[in-house]
Amino acid sequence: MLTDTAIRKAAPRAKPFKLSDSRGLYVLVKPNGSKLFRYDYRVAGVRQTASIGEYPMVTLQAARDEHGRLWAMVKAGTNPGEVRRLQKLIPDDEGTFAAVYHEWVDKMSRTWSASHAKSTRDRFERDLLPDLGRMKMVDIAAPVVLAVLQKIEKRGALYTVKRARENVGTLFRYAIRTGRCKHDPSLELRGAFVGHVEKHRAAIVDPEGVAGLLRATWDYSGTFIVRQAFRLTALLALRPGEVRHLEWSEVDFDAGEARIPAEKMKMRSPHIVPLAPQAIAILRETHEVTGRGRYVLPSARNPHGDRPMSEAAISAALNRLGYKDLQSAHGFRSVFCSLLNEAGHFNPDAIERQLAHQERDKVRAAYLHTQFLPERRRIMKWWADYCDELRLGRQPGRGKVVPFSRG
Repeated sequence: MLTDTAIRKAAPRAKPFKLSDSRGLYVLVKPNGSKLFRYDYRVAGVRQTASIGEYPMVTLQAARDEHGRLWAMVKAGTNPGEVRRLQKLIPDDEGTFAAVYHEWVDKMSRTWSASHAKSTRDRFERDLLPDLGRMKMVDIAAPVVLAVLQKIEKRGALYTVKRARENVGTLFRYAIRTGRCKHDPSLELRGAFVGHVEKHRAAIVDPEGVAGLLRATWDYSGTFIVRQAFRLTALLALRPGEVRHLEWSEVDFDAGEARIPAEKMKMRSPHIVPLAPQAIAILRETHEVTGRGRYVLPSARNPHGDRPMSEAAISAALNRLGYKDLQSAHGFRSVFCSLLNEAGHFNPDAIERQLAHQERDKVRAAYLHTQFLPERRRIMKWWADYCDELRLGRQPGRGKVVPFSRG
């Protein structure tokens, strides 16, 4: 294997000579002193050479990275020289995988949640753009995409393989619609990978098990923020990300509500969370500690409170409490849904609306946004009382419904 020192110290000779690295990569040292990275490969038994760049403008590591990309193309049956020839026929700023990606993501991300936008960008920029970015969409065949996805598969990231293939397909369909190519190579890769086994979000839904879960989480002996997060997650029935990103500006103690704007909700619709007295008490206790910052539950590493708590904090705490594979952070919503529906006191549509499950009919969705609010206040009060009864070991008053006046 070559070293930077060996390349730097290589003195020119009367005739060109090679300093070999690996798998066909070498430095060609010319009589005039120039040092050029080259890659020799064979396609259909014919030896060909790809130019990578001149040292030191191109570093040894950069040359190895480019060589790795070209080597994967050759292994997948694609001739890098032919790809480069075709690329010259199209303007540099038009039709490449990277150019189409940036155009597509700038347009589509306006409708995405922050977490979806981040995960999509990360997947493209970490796993797809390094190998495919400079290639023209019209030149990317199924074997090339396969080679890129196999690199992800080798590190055991089966879910990422599945999502990356879907992302490639989405981008190609956009490219087809905008005239950059005529075919989606990802369609030829269906069944080419071991399937990712989806794990259901674990949840305990029997009352006795829920009682033990509530006692364990309510009295969690770890950090104050995680303990409060457990309590609010149980009582508010929000998604874990919505709990973590709850801001003090969204909590109205006087109205007894939390109002979460559309852009922070998964279904992109504003959401009202009626606050039971127990939830208000927990929030007031939390406010004494974190009330000067932005987030109700800030990161432990961010004393100013302008960054939310870690996504993994609740899961890690559940694991420490012995609930690994038994209860997930998201599973608290399943507990809420299952036990409320089992109780039979409330309109199922009102329960669904409190879970912020979006109605697909937009007119009906706007109607449901506030229509069930009086009943949702009753639901949240009943739920908080029921959680107290379970947690404290009392006989749950499952037939008791607290009346609220309409309005």
